[in-house]
Amino acid sequence: MTEERIDACDLLCLALPHAEEIRGRLPSLAVVEPAASAAKGMADPTRLKVAAALAAGDELCVCDLAWIVGQAQNLVSHHVRQLRNAGLATSRRDGRLVMYALTERGRALLGVLLGDDVEAAIEIQ
Repeated sequence: MTEERIDACDLLCLALPHAEEIRGRLPSLAVVEPAASAAKGMADPTRLKVAAALAAGDELCVCDLAWIVGQAQNLVSHHVRQLRNAGLATSRRDGRLVMYALTERGRALLGVLLGDDVEAAIEIQ
């Protein structure tokens, strides 16, 4: 038996003028790479919950985040670091605490992924 290939044309049928016009309008690699990095930054269910908690709490430490999302502190610390590395969260030291907050880009991406009512999307286990 042969496997039917439904994801590719059986013959080359390039509409060159149309394809070239679209190709010319594509964003450059310099634009696409940071967007892909941001998408990877939110590409984990725990990171999405952490980001949603930050959106609801404005600024939180890892201890609070861990309790809110119901995960271990070291796991939450890893995920908040990933958000920060992707430019989706910021951190600042407050004495012995490190406080985290979402950036505007982080809030915007979270809004796209979870909808405008981010606080309603938080499900504490």
